[in-house]
Amino acid sequence: MRTEILISGFGGQGVIRMGQILGLCAINQGHRVTMLKSHGTETRGGYVRAQIVISPEYVDSPVVEHADVFVAFSQPAYTKFYDLCGGKVLYDPELVEKVRDDAPDRHVPVAATQLSKETFSNQLFANMIMLGALTRVAALDYEAMRKAMLAVIPRFHDQNLAALDLGHTLPAARV
Repeated sequence: MRTEILISGFGGQGVIRMGQILGLCAINQGHRVTMLKSHGTETRGGYVRAQIVISPEYVDSPVVEHADVFVAFSQPAYTKFYDLCGGKVLYDPELVEKVRDDAPDRHVPVAATQLSKETFSNQLFANMIMLGALTRVAALDYEAMRKAMLAVIPRFHDQNLAALDLGHTLPAARV
């Protein structure tokens, strides 16, 4: 079954890193994966998007056309890509303040930035909290995700594992 995941936000939030981890996790499980990334010329603060397509067979197009899961790390990302998603929409309520009310059952608020600041005194780990929630919402293999995360992220393994665990156990992620 083809799974399309779209993650978007601003540079410096770990959007591309999340896509890399998702892709490696799926590859390690024997799936075919493509990832398209696009970003502005700014190093931090510019627009960033990662499109991941996972399939047990050949991926005919790497473009996400109807996302099964959409992760929004900014209001502009949410506004721009909401209609591209037919499935769950994970969003950080600190960064996406206005959500549409046409499908409340699809929305999963994940206070990743707030939890990262409170738990780690640093918002750097918000993407791993969100990845933990995404892993549960998308019913992905959690142990495989942990291994892929350790392989992709070069440092702060203890904090990143704790952040991934935190996101995976959030009540909001149990949909």
